[in-house]
Amino acid sequence: MEKKKKTEGKRAGSALMKEMKPSPELARIVGDKPLPRTEVVKKLWDYIKKNKLQDEANKRNINADANLLPVFGGKKQVSMFEMTKLANRHLS
Repeated sequence: MEKKKKTEGKRAGSALMKEMKPSPELARIVGDKPLPRTEVVKKLWDYIKKNKLQDEANKRNINADANLLPVFGGKKQVSMFEMTKLANRHLS
């Protein structure tokens, strides 16, 4: 019996590196050019740190400002893990 070969030319992170178009709400923060998900998350973190939106008591939580509120689905505070999930909904 032969072992099946892994798909050649396909990288594990290729889905993360695919450029995605941000929604108008997300574009206010990361810009309107298509970006890979990794860059979107990086730009979100740059914005959060620049505007001091990490919760002081629990650094894993992000406090939404007027720009982040629509991206976070109206939630005033989300965890860093939830932030990534919510941001992905704004990519197509």
